[in-house]
Amino acid sequence: MARIFITGSSDGLGLRSAQALVKRGHDLYLHARNGQRAQDARAACPEAKDVFVADLTSTEETKSLAAQLNQTGPWDTIMHNAGLMNGVSNLKGKEGLPALFAVNTLAPYILSSLIDPPPKRYVFISSGMHHGGDPSLRNIQQAFYSDTKLHNVLLAFWFARRLRDRWVTSNVLNPGWVPTKMGGRNAPDSISAAIDTYVLLAEGSGAAEGKTGKFWYKSRPRGPNGASRESSYERSLDDETRQDKLIEMLASISGVEPPQLLGKS
Repeated sequence: MARIFITGSSDGLGLRSAQALVKRGHDLYLHARNGQRAQDARAACPEAKDVFVADLTSTEETKSLAAQLNQTGPWDTIMHNAGLMNGVSNLKGKEGLPALFAVNTLAPYILSSLIDPPPKRYVFISSGMHHGGDPSLRNIQQAFYSDTKLHNVLLAFWFARRLRDRWVTSNVLNPGWVPTKMGGRNAPDSISAAIDTYVLLAEGSGAAEGKTGKFWYKSRPRGPNGASRESSYERSLDDETRQDKLIEMLASISGVEPPQLLGKS
């Protein structure tokens, strides 16, 4: 039995995956952005142990959420599922940061840096649209959805490197284009296949056991561009300098330092 926390789990794939994991006997903790959404989450998944409330467009609320998670932990798995799509370009968080960037990119960084001890497993949620992201990392606060999904890949790979000596795995998942509220009713991919991959990585079971720094699609590790062979684009995602650059930028914006290497202060 694992203790699992999923951000953005009041509806969509986050909720469906939580429901599947509860049925498998795990202790699930949900997340919602406000009190009403939290009530909806409790009604939809009454077996969940608790629902944490935090508006991830706010860096301060995200930091407060990390403190609550530290009080409730330790954790087996934390899944960074919360996300906004395009169409919210003018929406700002409480501290004035663009909401898309704050939720999709900055919040996963803050939580992964502040949760102590870290969980056994981090799972970042990306998208096939990450291939359209800008690897130059220019103007990351003004990021489009595809940019933030590329950021999620870079974050997963960076935390895989940084936390390897602590026996923490960090992977990234592409659920596909599935018919949820975000994906739309005509999306062609399978929700059940996406949930199977969520469950696999949340449990760290089967093909995912012991794996870290991998990009997953339909329960299999694949190249981040969907191909089986390496491309120049994939090599850009594996570029440690680019990963380090993103971390440095997020640390500067948030005021949160990344986790230290084991044995260093």
